[in-house]
Amino acid sequence: MKLREQNRDKRSQSVFSSFLTDRNPIDTRKNVFSPEIISALHKLANEAGIESRGAVFTRPEVVRFILDLVCYTSDRKLHRRRILEPSFGGADFLREIVTRLFESWKSDPHRGNMVDDLRDAIRAVELHEETFTKTRQALIALLTNIHVSEENAVSLVDSWLVKGDYLLLPFKGDFDYVVGNPPYVRQDLIPEALISEYRRRYNTIYDRADLYIPFIEKSLLLLSKGGRLGFICADRWMKNRYGERLRNLVSEHFHLSVYIDMYGTPAFLSEVAAYPAITVIVNEGTGPTRAAYRPEIEKSVLKKLAKDLLGNTPVTEDTGVRVLAKVTDGHEPWLLGSTDQVNIIRRLERDLPTIEEAGCRIGIGVATGADGIFIGNPDALDIEEDRKLPLVQTRDILTGTVKWRGQVVVNPFEDNGTLVDLDNYPKLARYLRAKKKDISKRHCAQKVPSNWYRTIDRIYAPIARKPKLLIPDIKGEAHVVYESGNLYPHHNLYYITSKHWNLRALQAVLLSEVTRLFLSTYSTPMRGGYLRFQAQYLRRLRIPLWKDVPVDLKKQLIAAGKSRDIRECNRAAFLLYRLTEDEQSAIGGNGE
Repeated sequence: MKLREQNRDKRSQSVFSSFLTDRNPIDTRKNVFSPEIISALHKLANEAGIESRGAVFTRPEVVRFILDLVCYTSDRKLHRRRILEPSFGGADFLREIVTRLFESWKSDPHRGNMVDDLRDAIRAVELHEETFTKTRQALIALLTNIHVSEENAVSLVDSWLVKGDYLLLPFKGDFDYVVGNPPYVRQDLIPEALISEYRRRYNTIYDRADLYIPFIEKSLLLLSKGGRLGFICADRWMKNRYGERLRNLVSEHFHLSVYIDMYGTPAFLSEVAAYPAITVIVNEGTGPTRAAYRPEIEKSVLKKLAKDLLGNTPVTEDTGVRVLAKVTDGHEPWLLGSTDQVNIIRRLERDLPTIEEAGCRIGIGVATGADGIFIGNPDALDIEEDRKLPLVQTRDILTGTVKWRGQVVVNPFEDNGTLVDLDNYPKLARYLRAKKKDISKRHCAQKVPSNWYRTIDRIYAPIARKPKLLIPDIKGEAHVVYESGNLYPHHNLYYITSKHWNLRALQAVLLSEVTRLFLSTYSTPMRGGYLRFQAQYLRRLRIPLWKDVPVDLKKQLIAAGKSRDIRECNRAAFLLYRLTEDEQSAIGGNGE
């Protein structure tokens, strides 16, 4: 594959900073990186805690399951193949890899010298100094326990393990397998000099992509022809905006062979908030994807499931395996739900406009960066009355209707979105300047010092005067509240306005199972099964043009929205979308 080969060749021609072994520390004389990058690497190697390293350890049953899925099994001549683990941590994968490798080697009647045969079979990387040292010692002990001499054990382990930053290390040759649990680290936890270097090297670091994104990119580009990657990590990249470039890379050059939804399973040795999934991606042409959902974490169950997912047995209802066609589609989110539900989504996307194309506008409320200063009781704020904008917060709509608690936001903007001239508002000027020290600490104030008194988000006061639907970001069920046009939304609230659709009718649609289907398909649930009601997912919703809705159905939708009766909302929405009885059943009900 030209793309993979060109990118790999380009990287292998560069000079990288690396740690080799305990006896080969950083050689700064050969290092071409800036002092800031060197400092960041040393800090991560020696001082980083579990959170900043993204260290989450995988259960042994899951490790064996992933190795089975990538076909790294002892009945194959593993000593003639190469496996890579990009971030080995506490050796969850390495112990099983080494065990299988030796079983394979010992069963080969034509095996040669142990060290010569096995030294190139494994490459495993770790940046953290203490973790590297402990794992090295543990692997040497494992080998000596299976009667490998200490000299050979040290030689093999020091050939296998590489101390360094995986994203900056060069590798010679391709790998037949890449497996592991890549670090789940947010960008804001990575030193700026280092994240800038990552961005320079990896095209998939886009928007707010977490560190596991470039780990997947590099690992894919290191696969040999037919090579298999098996990772367990957060599945947000499969649907979120920041995963667009990585999804496109997979779609154009690889085959998503296997997907397993691991949400709610004890896949790790500690509890995690992320929504985990196992993916097996193969360096070969495209094809169907075999999928399974929330398997029991038990050795015999996973062993059988691996065989079913690899296509070694026919797919039946008893296997729990589904065959999905055309999951990857350029940068588009992956639809990995049930086939019946995906078919409904595809039909509605084919036949109907998006919610915004139908004349609705989706926005998010104001973030101030200093709520204690910009938000308060109007009687306690000694500023001009027209600078006090009534504010609606999540707490005001908990009952399903607006119960305003009387809070306002200090509005430093004209109606057109430009900052006011403080000379024209002496009370506002006096109030803000008294708190300038704290206000100026915010990033938006430091970025443009002359605009130090702005809120993070620009305020357009006319929005407060528009009727709107208010939707909290994270909820287990749809929570859509009508606001008649008196309040401005706070930053945890999304809002929808429309010149065309009746908002009460739209409220019924948003409260229905059809909207939940769209959100659950395109968003990633949080811990506890909560859905993200974010603008990027709401914009996926399809609705007909209001003028095309029959008059009687308009009345039914409006009545259902006003009552907020979910059963009535479903009945009206199912008629709106012309769902068959089978389709209604597939999304959780028949409207009765």
